[in-house]
Parts: sequence; structure tokens; C-alpha cells
Amino acid sequence: MAEAQKKSGNKIVKFFKEVKSEMKKVAWPSRKQVVNNTLIVMAVVLIIGVFIWVLDLLFQFGLFKFFAN
Repeated sequence: MAEAQKKSGNKIVKFFKEVKSEMKKVAWPSRKQVVNNTLIVMAVVLIIGVFIWVLDLLFQFGLFKFFAN
């Protein structure tokens, strides 16, 4: 049983060593890139939100006109 635990422990240590090795290969974005991409995402979300809000108002207006008659 001790041998099985040792093999399991070796696998865990190997896994984290490989993770550390792979993390060194990652090309991390600069702070400027992160800020720029965040602003782009926020702008797109805002534009789509306004678009959906306008569509909602138009459909609401159309339904009120349809059911009012």
C-alpha cells in the first residue's frame, strides 16, 4: 500500500512540475493590452445592450398597439 501512495505522490509532483514548465511558455499580455481589450469588451456589451433595449421598446410599443385595438 505504501508503494501505491508513493507512485500517486510522484504523479502529483510530476504534474505540478509540468504545469510550472508550461506556465513559463505562456505569452502573457501586457497591462496595456489587457486594459484595451477590457474597454473594447465593455463598449461592445454596452452597444449590444442598447440595441436590445431599443428592440424591446419597439416590440413593447407594437404589442400595446396590437392589443389596444
